Amino acid sequence: MDGQGASADPQLQHFIEIESQKQRFQQLVHQMTEVCWEKCMDKPGPKLDSRSEICFVNCVERFIDTSQFILNRLEQTQKSKGGFSETMLD
Repeated sequence: MDGQGASADPQLQHFIEIESQKQRFQQLVHQMTEVCWEKCMDKPGPKLDSRSEICFVNCVERFIDTSQFILNRLEQTQKSKGGFSETMLD
């Protein structure tokens, strides 16, 4: 036996799936923060200037758009291959 038979606890599987999604989300937030900070923050100071603020807003919006696009494409690919469950990338 491979240890992954049909007897696996569905609640445990669901919990692991949720925790994996949380971890992926945290990684995305960390990556987004790093990318946008490097792109938008020239000289850190006591106050965020309007140019930097606009840059951060645009950067975060583009990062979210891009991430969502990639997730949607992965989901479509997995559906067409019959791979992961549909809820994995929701």
